[in-house]
Amino acid sequence: MITLCFDFGNTRLKCAVFENNSIKQITALGDDRDETIEELLNTFHPQKTILSSVIDHNPGLEKLLNSRTVFHKLSYQSKLPFTMPVGKPETMGTDRLALAAAAVYFYPSKNNLVIGLGSCITYNFINKYNQFIGGSISPGLAMRFISLNNFTTKLPLIKPEENFPLIGYDTKTNILSGVILGMAKEIDGIIEEYSYRYANFNVLLT
Repeated sequence: MITLCFDFGNTRLKCAVFENNSIKQITALGDDRDETIEELLNTFHPQKTILSSVIDHNPGLEKLLNSRTVFHKLSYQSKLPFTMPVGKPETMGTDRLALAAAAVYFYPSKNNLVIGLGSCITYNFINKYNQFIGGSISPGLAMRFISLNNFTTKLPLIKPEENFPLIGYDTKTNILSGVILGMAKEIDGIIEEYSYRYANFNVLLT
């Protein structure tokens, strides 16, 4: 059985092709127009499709998928392998629901901290009782670079680089050090904070 899994995030639109439980291909989509989706349907002939979207996607897409396949739109009302006993589950992004579901699937009945790196960084904690109890959201890497440029007069927009000094020697290297090391230390620090509360937990980075 072929299933197409659509993942529409703020930065990229993606489609994963599954044959039974095995992933066969991941495709980046240029857009979500009907023609683009129809091409995928005609190429792979899926029996089922599922959509996780955190954007205002093409409103006709769901109708198209529903007419050609057994279609499901992921939401807090979906049948999920965890509960959400706190907060307002209807406000939880479907990207985070998918991360939590994957954590419980691969590591059931374990404490799991899932860190999603995208337009934003999401920290998602699922306890050993398979309860998604929440987490936190902070700016992603690109957003940090862009905000320095947008909210100042003279700081330039810098692209990420792998190699940079701890102590910057010009504007570019100061920004690289501050943004990239700052984000890395944020992640390390939040993991450390969780370790004070939970003796044992998995850290999953995606």
